[in-house]
Amino acid sequence: MTWFDSSIKKWGRITKFCSLFCLCLFLVVSCSPRPQTTTPPSPVTTSTGDGRITVGTTGKPRTLDPADAYELASLGLVFNMSDRLYTYEPGSTEIKLQLATALPKVSQDGLTYTIPLRQGVVFHDGTPFDAEAMAFSIKRFIENKGKPSFLLADTVDSVKATGKYELTIKLKKPFAAFPALLAFSGVCPVSPKAYEIGTGKFKPETFVGTGPYKLAKYGTDSLRFDVFDKYWGEKPANKGINVQIQTSPVNLFNAFRTGAVDVAYLSLQPDQIRSLEEGSKKGDWQAITAQGSVVSYLVLNRNQKPLDKPEVRQAIASIIDRPLLNQRVLFGQADPLYSMIPTTFNVSQPLFKDKYGDANFEQAKKLLTAAGFSKENPAKVQIWYPASSPTRSLAAQTLKSLTDQKLEGVLQFEVTTVEGATFFKEISKGLYPAALLDWYPDFLDPDNYVQPFLACQKGSAAKGCEDGGSQTQGSFYYNEAVNKLIDQQRQEQNPEARKKIFLDIQTQVTNDVPYVPLWQNKDFVFAQKGVSNVQLDPTQNLVYKSIKK
Repeated sequence: MTWFDSSIKKWGRITKFCSLFCLCLFLVVSCSPRPQTTTPPSPVTTSTGDGRITVGTTGKPRTLDPADAYELASLGLVFNMSDRLYTYEPGSTEIKLQLATALPKVSQDGLTYTIPLRQGVVFHDGTPFDAEAMAFSIKRFIENKGKPSFLLADTVDSVKATGKYELTIKLKKPFAAFPALLAFSGVCPVSPKAYEIGTGKFKPETFVGTGPYKLAKYGTDSLRFDVFDKYWGEKPANKGINVQIQTSPVNLFNAFRTGAVDVAYLSLQPDQIRSLEEGSKKGDWQAITAQGSVVSYLVLNRNQKPLDKPEVRQAIASIIDRPLLNQRVLFGQADPLYSMIPTTFNVSQPLFKDKYGDANFEQAKKLLTAAGFSKENPAKVQIWYPASSPTRSLAAQTLKSLTDQKLEGVLQFEVTTVEGATFFKEISKGLYPAALLDWYPDFLDPDNYVQPFLACQKGSAAKGCEDGGSQTQGSFYYNEAVNKLIDQQRQEQNPEARKKIFLDIQTQVTNDVPYVPLWQNKDFVFAQKGVSNVQLDPTQNLVYKSIKK
């Protein structure tokens, strides 16, 4: 799923922030034009000779203020200029220590987190880092009310320094995934001398943190990062970073092919990625791939006929041909997904594969027949998607073609599109029987692939969800047992016990089919020959400090 644009929002949703995320997902799928076919010049090798790395991207940052950054284009830059209490190793979703010197000590009631902090750290302006500075930064993240503020505002009751290098955070309710929230790129310390707390008091064009780079230049089409000579940790393997912002995927594609940039990342179109992959096999440059955390899925609205019948939803799950979608729609640039929880997490179980398989048309016919449908009385389902999304358009047409060819008219798909802003405004109102969507997680924990999709604060088995995650997602799924399981996993600190709860949730979803998981994206980076140690972290950030040439 490599068509997404890094300049848009990461699409994650906590229920009451529906409209924010709806808009962001519209932008994800609609802001990039269809790739143009061009014949670029032969590749050449870049050589600035000064040890600096030139990174090309189409992602134009809206802000560099971590309390307001909620787009990949902004968060990727903040990530590289900052540190967090906890972070991730490339290729792993396991929490790693950064400014914290140990994992949190959690109180027995699961509400109080005590975190020891690293000493000897300074901000880019020379201000010392300590627990007061970290508490200031977290309060600012919440109280300035930026776009990602809900991530902590919904969870954190209070934060204070309980020692020079000891931070204590009290939660409103137990949340076992809280350390993963603290690894969000924007939850980083900023200098109390350079920033202030107050609603809307942001500094979009400056950054003063503790990371390995400091901001030397901020422009509309380029940024310059210089190495911070007082950085507490391992120094960068390069002499600095020049970020070039290209106006389109075509320009980024050509800039890389001509050697104008050392590294190209976010965002290229699927056919451009395929072309560059072929070039890498010939030795022209390097292709680096990483397992992504973005998932694509089909929403099935249980309040719309004929999807009110479980057999119809199960029949649709049976006909999905993920290998065909991956080949025809995605050029092999994704992995088939058989759970709403991606394989990035060890709790993920391929239960949809076990129960429904792929292209299981005979099973689909039996289920539809059992539900009372036939050629004379077909089950008719509209599949909606936001306009200007060529990938979803092709996916929807492929699904329609499959049913037309294989189900003898017993199930009929009608493919319908609508302008993106309208789509995301209306989906929570229940207007769409089925819809193709993507999910960009806010934090790396299985909870973020479960709670926003399945939780429902108000509803019933008869009416479905009236207020909750499944209502905003458009499935209107309601299952009281699943609500209890979600609450249990949020409180459970034991990883093995939590894994069992996630298995129970996945089993229930596989039976009820409020959603059908389709694919999990891969992330692609391209680097010139002579450039090494190009890595992505699991939150889709390109790690600048390891790159060398």
